[in-house]
Amino acid sequence: MQFTTLSPKEFTAFADQHPQITFHQTTSWAKLKKTNHWQEHYVGVKEKKQVIAASLLLEKTTPLGKSIFYAPRGFLIDYENIELLTFFTNEVKKYVQDHGGMFLKIDPYVSYQERDQLGNIVENGTNHKDVVDHLKKLGYHHMGFTMHQETLQPRWMFVLPIKNHTYEEIAQNFDSKTKRILKKNAKMQIQVRELTKEEIPLYKEIMQSTSNRREFIDRPLSYYENMWNTFHKDGHLKIMVAELHVKKYIASLKKEIKELEEEYHTREERKKIETVNEEKYLAKQRQTEEKLAKVQEQLAEMEALKKEHGDIIPLGGMLFLLYGSEIVFLMGGSLEEFLHFQSSYSIHEHMIEYAIKNHYEVYNFYGITGIFDERNPLYGIYFAKKGFGGKVVELVGEFDLITNKAYYYLYKVAFKLYHGSKNLLHHIKKS
Repeated sequence: MQFTTLSPKEFTAFADQHPQITFHQTTSWAKLKKTNHWQEHYVGVKEKKQVIAASLLLEKTTPLGKSIFYAPRGFLIDYENIELLTFFTNEVKKYVQDHGGMFLKIDPYVSYQERDQLGNIVENGTNHKDVVDHLKKLGYHHMGFTMHQETLQPRWMFVLPIKNHTYEEIAQNFDSKTKRILKKNAKMQIQVRELTKEEIPLYKEIMQSTSNRREFIDRPLSYYENMWNTFHKDGHLKIMVAELHVKKYIASLKKEIKELEEEYHTREERKKIETVNEEKYLAKQRQTEEKLAKVQEQLAEMEALKKEHGDIIPLGGMLFLLYGSEIVFLMGGSLEEFLHFQSSYSIHEHMIEYAIKNHYEVYNFYGITGIFDERNPLYGIYFAKKGFGGKVVELVGEFDLITNKAYYYLYKVAFKLYHGSKNLLHHIKKS
């Protein structure tokens, strides 16, 4: 076996056919991270001139004068092959040391233990506890089985396997609440479309509204523009928006009102010439009156919205990355004023259909927490995703391969102080 640097072309040829490939281990991701001052390295192992393991390593120089290295979503390697993993680890450790690195962080795209939709461990299910043990024995420091969202990439995800399924088969497993919301949204003329590059500021507005509401620091507009420039040309990125077509909905409400009025008067005229059960007649008339009042109220609300916001109102948006066998919902949100429309359900439905039609194997709702308790403040994120069917995925977590202990621990202290002050400033600005 031979450890070597790889050209971007060599790396991509190997990476794109690897079962653990994600958008993180791509030259496109490296290009995006370069805008945030990360330098890329492509390294691998060859045997008989064939690449048998590889990784994108991202490097950033710190104010301490030393670098941190990160293999996003871990190495593209068979973690069960101890000989290969040992060789690669030893060689990559030397490589990081030679380039002034304090440590290398990896977060392998490998599940820890199989879980079901409710987050319960599947009895006799697959697990990769041995991978954690192997990495520890090789000197990697495991950062723990975290339950929240403190890792660089989510350790807990919710995914929907769709391989060899039709949309109708998948939709049968939507829960009753999800079906009800989708039906309501369709009736209200909430439609989904893809944004153009010129409309990225609209997505930024949606994300800023979401960050203000949920108290996280949003990325600048340039970040989303860079993502577009990096991934969209090759068909790996989609930014979707859900819009309320107010004019169309008003037309359908007026039609419904006319039909209810006709139903009421038809029943009234029939009573004049036919003998009817008075009690049933009055009950049906009251029912129609109640429906009519409700629809008229909805019409008044929509006409007020149309007057203030126009014929088409953006409600929420989501950013997706499409790579390998999966579509990943990376981030998204809603404009606070229109949060009650629950537009995310419509976007997910649209993209699940797209994923099935384009032969993807997994629709990845991405990050959740590992606490499946209604008292968890973030339980709602999991609950909404669970409504589409699917299962919880727990990954093995983050590992640090320390190459300079003194600088590593100094960096950890400085990092903690920096982010503490950053969060404090954010809260001061909001207060």
